[in-house]
Parts: sequence; C-alpha cells; structure tokens
Amino acid sequence: MSGSKTAIGVIVGVVLIAAIGGGAFLYAKPDVVAKVSTTPQPAPKSDLARFATGSLARLETPAAIPAAPAYVFKTRDGADTTFADFRGKVVLVNLWAMWCAPCRTEMPTIAALATTYADRPVVVLPINVDTGADKIADATSFIDVHEPLPLYSDPKFQLPFEFPGKGKMPQTILLDRQGRIRASFAGEADWNSPEAHALIDALLAEPA
Repeated sequence: MSGSKTAIGVIVGVVLIAAIGGGAFLYAKPDVVAKVSTTPQPAPKSDLARFATGSLARLETPAAIPAAPAYVFKTRDGADTTFADFRGKVVLVNLWAMWCAPCRTEMPTIAALATTYADRPVVVLPINVDTGADKIADATSFIDVHEPLPLYSDPKFQLPFEFPGKGKMPQTILLDRQGRIRASFAGEADWNSPEAHALIDALLAEPA
C-alpha cells in the first residue's frame, strides 16, 4: 500500500512540475510573439511628403531637417564655395557625373527648371563629381550645352556621401532658404514636372 502511495506522490509531483513549467511557458509566450511580430516603424515624414508623386514618387522627406554639410566644393574658375553662400534662396543641388547615364538623361529637365525659375529666389546647383582634369573638361563641355546651368565640381567625389543618398547617383537634394535639407531623391527624375514645381513653390512660400 505504501508503494502505491509513493507512486501516486511521484505522479502528482510530476504533474505539478509540468503545470508550473507550462504556466511559465504560457507567461513567456506572449513576449516571444510580441518580439516576432514587432516591425520597424517608418521614419516620420514632413508635410512635403505630399509632393512624392509622379516622377518624384520616391522622394524622401524626413521630419528631421539637418543643415547642409559645411563642405567646400569648387566654382567653375576653381574658387572655393559652400552651401552657406546660397542662404536666403531655395537650392536644388544635383550631384552628377559623366559616367552616370541617368545623370546625363535628366540634365535637360534640370536646365529647364533653372529657366522656369530664373526670376525667382531659386538656385539650381549642378555639382559634377568626376575626377581628373580630362573628365572634368568633358563635364564642362557637357554642361555648357545645357544653358543656363553653371558648372560646380567636387573633384574629391565626396559630396554624394555627405547627403542622405550616401553615394547614390544621380542624387538631388532640396535645401530651404535657411540652408536645411528638406527633401532628397536618388535616381533619375523629371525636375521640370508639375510635382517638382509644386515642391519648390512650397519651399518658396515658407518664411526665409
């Protein structure tokens, strides 16, 4: 009889342990499920996101608006300049190179944009990132065909990595009149499109 009691006691103990263990598992399970089902939340965007349509559908408009990098690049005659020199105007920065086919394809639309806003406080700033005297000479000949665009250059090929695109080409960045990065786009786009005009007009409407 005592043997039967002992067996029953063992069985009860096992059942209790299993129940406790199962309870612990049930309490842990929701945490595990929560971790598995949690997905990264998209980064907040600014109100300029409404212009991410048409050829600008991939426009990035983060809520954070850092200042443009204090990076020195070159004018056509070799003088140093920075983005701070263009404060007070809306600036469209276009980073391009001769080896980048989409850069060359979209350049006529950038030239047309410059013509459209010629009498407004807007600067269209194409910055070539080719390296070497011969390649920069080719870039100069190319940009001269696309009046009224000026030539600026970054012969160190560093600027594409200073902006949100992190080296992507072509890369276009919109700076507001306070010199802050408000929107960026990696890839080819129509910069003389209605959506591009609407984006620039919105930045022009903001206080300087």
